[in-house]
Amino acid sequence: MTWQFALWTFIGLLSTSQYYSFYRFENERFPLWRLMMWQMPNWYLWGLLTPLILLFGKRFRVERTRWLAPIATHLLIAALIAFSHLSITAFFRWAFFPTTSPYGPARFVNMWFVTFATSFHIALLIYFAILGAGYSFEFYRKYRERELAASELEKQLAQAQLQALKMQLHPHFLFNTLHNISALVRKKENQTAVRMISGLSDLLRYVLQQNEAQAISLRQELDFIEQYLEIERLRFQDRIKVQIDVAEETLDAEVPNLILQPLVENAIRHGIAGRADAGLVEIRSWRSKDTLWLEVRDDGPGISNDPQIENGAGLGLKNTRARLKQIYGEVFSFELQNAESVGAVAKLGIPFNIS
Repeated sequence: MTWQFALWTFIGLLSTSQYYSFYRFENERFPLWRLMMWQMPNWYLWGLLTPLILLFGKRFRVERTRWLAPIATHLLIAALIAFSHLSITAFFRWAFFPTTSPYGPARFVNMWFVTFATSFHIALLIYFAILGAGYSFEFYRKYRERELAASELEKQLAQAQLQALKMQLHPHFLFNTLHNISALVRKKENQTAVRMISGLSDLLRYVLQQNEAQAISLRQELDFIEQYLEIERLRFQDRIKVQIDVAEETLDAEVPNLILQPLVENAIRHGIAGRADAGLVEIRSWRSKDTLWLEVRDDGPGISNDPQIENGAGLGLKNTRARLKQIYGEVFSFELQNAESVGAVAKLGIPFNIS
């Protein structure tokens, strides 16, 4: 591999420069190229031996409960590799390293003994350093695999929990709508009941199509809300008015599936259902830096006299908060409070992401 070649080249050049500086300090001027021809093969040979050493490391694995026999085996292998390596290194040293010895050119046997005596322990250390590096990389790889596996399991658990919360929402507004239909039938308002059943059919078809999606665009969420409001308009007729004020740049922003429905349902139930006159539901969205803000407001009596709703104890609101926590951790804002003038306002802030 390129990085391995670069590593051993760097070590070889470092060793060459060290010897060159040493001999210059001793006032012995040896040609740099001869020192390189002595040192570079030495380190390139370690590079060629590295895969073999790593293979021995896998074959004779040193473990916490079983280390004595593998260590003894590696000592034997390291000695054999050191013997072979130093023999080759001695040849390059004999061939390219000039000597100023008064006894004439050093014979190869003498050079071999000198090389072996001065470098055998270094060769053993290099063998075990390569072995240790191999074990370290393998440990890191397994650690990363376990970390990724744990992350995937955590993601699957979060998705399962989100799916469970979302499935609670489906029957929640389904049963409410069926209750409204039964009330219309009891009042003999059959035409309106049939239209509401048709609207409910379209709504359920849409929900089933989006069932697997945990996040959709705000545009898709508003399409669903429009279908839901059609059913509510049949129920309340002229008593409900809806105003939607959505910033254009937020339409493609990513939002959790079915995140607005419980907020709109809550506004209708507590802001309009108990009134004889017409009521207004406002849906707004805007972007502020990296945050997408969603707001559902009504002009009803507010929530100050309804502790359950004030504390967000309704199923839809509890699920909304739980889903947001599952998806965003602590990086979200969700408030339900009285508006400054009249009514109540549910305000939601989540990270702005384009779907």
